[in-house]
Amino acid sequence: MRQALVAATAAVFALALADAAFAHAIVSPPVAKAKVLQQFTLSVPTEEEGATSTTIELTVPSGFAIDSFEPSPGWKRTEQKTNSGGEKTFQTVTWSGGRVPTDEDSVFRFNGSMNSSKTYTFKVRQTYSNGKIVDWTGPETSETPAPVVKGVSDLGGSSSSTLTIVALVVGAVGVLLGILGLATRGRPLA
Repeated sequence: MRQALVAATAAVFALALADAAFAHAIVSPPVAKAKVLQQFTLSVPTEEEGATSTTIELTVPSGFAIDSFEPSPGWKRTEQKTNSGGEKTFQTVTWSGGRVPTDEDSVFRFNGSMNSSKTYTFKVRQTYSNGKIVDWTGPETSETPAPVVKGVSDLGGSSSSTLTIVALVVGAVGVLLGILGLATRGRPLA
């Protein structure tokens, strides 16, 4: 009986955390207020066994403006940008010379802003010391999804998103109680 309860609980948690088991290139925060200068972080995992990440290239989406960068010790940064009316627009940023080992992340921080409320898709190219290249440009369901940031006009949250979270938690508890009921079939747990 207790084994069934433990197995059911483990199954629910495994399903809930399944997405977290896969490392992906990400830009965070995943949701940010548009038209506000804020800090963003690019994190790229080194997944190739026995190799290091040596170069990371970020292609900046249209409408996303980078203002400045936080220094990244051990990395050399080069930028491709356009100048228009005295303002520079970053098209690509490349960090090279790093040596990030397997199971660690290359992390870069920059201040930026989005010009409107929409989803911004970044392209990331990762080069390993063994010459392998990974393009983080695929759809969300792929093994190499492109990092995305959703620009919103307000971060206040809505009652419908809170209600959705509450409904999911209540649903998960209901599933657990149902599994517990089936496993014990009315018998006491003790």
